[in-house]
Amino acid sequence: MTELIKGERLKQDSAEEQRSVKAPIKDKSAKYLADTQWRQYLIITANYWVFTVSDGALRMLVLLYFHSLGYTALEVAFLFLFYEFFGVVTNLFGGWLGARYGLNRTMNIGLGLQVCALAMLLLPQELLTILWVMLAQGLSGIAKDLNKMSAKSAIKNLVPSGRLFTWVAALTGSKNALKGMGFFLGAALYSGVGFTMTIGLMFTALVFMLILSLVLLDEDLGRSKSKPKFTEMFSNSEAINRLSLARFFLFSARDVWFVVALPVTLIQMFSWDHWSVGLFMAAWIVLYGIVQAWVPKLKSLNLSESTLGRWAFILSVFVVALTMLLYLTGSSLVWQQWALVIGLLIFAVIFAINSALHSFLVVAYARADGASLDVGFYYMSNAAGRLLGTLLSGVIYQYYGLFSCLLVSALMLALAGVAAKSLPDLP
Repeated sequence: MTELIKGERLKQDSAEEQRSVKAPIKDKSAKYLADTQWRQYLIITANYWVFTVSDGALRMLVLLYFHSLGYTALEVAFLFLFYEFFGVVTNLFGGWLGARYGLNRTMNIGLGLQVCALAMLLLPQELLTILWVMLAQGLSGIAKDLNKMSAKSAIKNLVPSGRLFTWVAALTGSKNALKGMGFFLGAALYSGVGFTMTIGLMFTALVFMLILSLVLLDEDLGRSKSKPKFTEMFSNSEAINRLSLARFFLFSARDVWFVVALPVTLIQMFSWDHWSVGLFMAAWIVLYGIVQAWVPKLKSLNLSESTLGRWAFILSVFVVALTMLLYLTGSSLVWQQWALVIGLLIFAVIFAINSALHSFLVVAYARADGASLDVGFYYMSNAAGRLLGTLLSGVIYQYYGLFSCLLVSALMLALAGVAAKSLPDLP
């Protein structure tokens, strides 16, 4: 009996020793995994940041350069049509490619294509025809949406679900703040060193970032365990489809006045110089980005479909009120100028809250395995909205002016609110 008791004690001691050995191993494995995920997040963020600065600077460069050559608002809008059109196509196919072959590949391809787009613009300025620049912008549009879709989808795999809203808002907010800095940088460098030198500087920075990304990004990042079929590009999720429709109208509403109508109005109507236009466009985007990153701190914010709809309707009413104010101050360019600047900065704050909720919800709604399929479909709608907004910005401003652009924006915001009203509860 004594020997039996001793044997049982020896077994218990042995089991406890094994558990005590396994526990540190398990803790070390969890810590290594967390550290690896954190490093991947930082690499993706750095990649996204560098790309975003170059993207914002390139957009402002093209706008200011061709407007200075005497092109009309409608002609300048056409320069960005390929950029937005190929964004629609890219997000649709890019989500499938990311799920099937890995997000590291789609992200690096995006960087590589942006390098090629910048190289196309390094030609002598007399060879930069409208068609050539449109093609370069189309390539840049593909690059931008591959990069954005990859970064947003990767977060689903790298960040704990409880911290998802905070980190999605941080990435999206910082991206938009840096895009605003890119707007200012593009305008400042254009005024300082010229078009070609600015393109050359951005080209060098992106080549360096591409090399780092190729070396450091995990090969299997975001790759789906099951190989998704080509037909799975289109989302079969009601939540994703409704959210995508709301996103389509939301970004149409912004770009209908932001892309062409606003900068051309500031230059032609209020006689702003390129520095001032770049600074204001940058300030708008930076403010928008800061508010996006700050949204998760709003403890009283209810993450529901009614929240999205309510913010969209508030913004719609505000735009109508701003348009009426601009109309009433039309006899005084000084008052009209201040009303426009302050009003559009307030627009940035309300728009950012709505946009941050959109960005969080799409990642939350997306499937765990192959998240890039849902995120890609959603950003396809985002790009389609921007495409429509860009085209309307040139056409409506050319024939009817800024006031009409703002009224069309208010209508689209109301439609975004209607679409968001039908969203299902969070999973």
